[in-house]
Amino acid sequence: MGVLTRMQPSKSLLTEVQDCNRAEVRVHSSFITNDVQDGRGISLCEELLSKPGNVMYVHCDVTNDLDVKNVVDTTVSKYGRLDIMFNNAGISGDPNNTILSSSVENFKQVFNVNAFGSFLGAKHAARVMIPAKSGVILFTSSVSSVIACGVSHAYSASKHAIVGLMKNLCVELGEYGIRVNSISPCGVATPLLVNAMGVEKKIVEKLLCDSAVLKGVTPTTDDVADAAVYLASDEGKFVSGLNLVIDGGYSATNQSIITRVANSLFI
Repeated sequence: MGVLTRMQPSKSLLTEVQDCNRAEVRVHSSFITNDVQDGRGISLCEELLSKPGNVMYVHCDVTNDLDVKNVVDTTVSKYGRLDIMFNNAGISGDPNNTILSSSVENFKQVFNVNAFGSFLGAKHAARVMIPAKSGVILFTSSVSSVIACGVSHAYSASKHAIVGLMKNLCVELGEYGIRVNSISPCGVATPLLVNAMGVEKKIVEKLLCDSAVLKGVTPTTDDVADAAVYLASDEGKFVSGLNLVIDGGYSATNQSIITRVANSLFI
């Protein structure tokens, strides 16, 4: 599908409906977004039609092999090729973070969307990129792929799986000129996180800033989109096999030690 490059506006991008899509389209690419949330997908396309580039929505359940095949085939049929596959779909699932409270059904559901969905996206992207001997496959993982941060076991395991898949694909597909990378953001005050926490967006942003190592900056979806633009563009033409962590240095610290010290001193 498409490209997300400042240097080559003729390319197209295939991705799921997420908050970072608006920033991605500003690079003037041909752009197909897909999701099971048809209302959001159509609304996003209508919003972006006023901007340069071609925008199209295709219904797709990322856990359904035929759906994923269809969206890739639709992209090639419409634009002639697939330049970038951005596997951006994901769910957090049940927030329970203890092994005894974790349900088998929730674990399977989270893994099915996050890990298996990424596998299907990569598989069908590779199917059309290998003959072309070029392309970019990009995944959204999480800071939880590099540090334990209190999320559910299902979510953490699925994000680790994505990074493992990315590295394996990097080695396999490199000989065909296909680059494969992942992005691992920290917490961002998206509607998903705000709704899950049940508080106002400003409160979520304050909590994120208070726990951040890098002060004076509020993480936004644009930070994630900018990373995707770089990794998908020719500016990152020799970058492959990278899990780009966007967390302001959070994963460089041991938060459990900081919390224990603070508790011992002030509680």
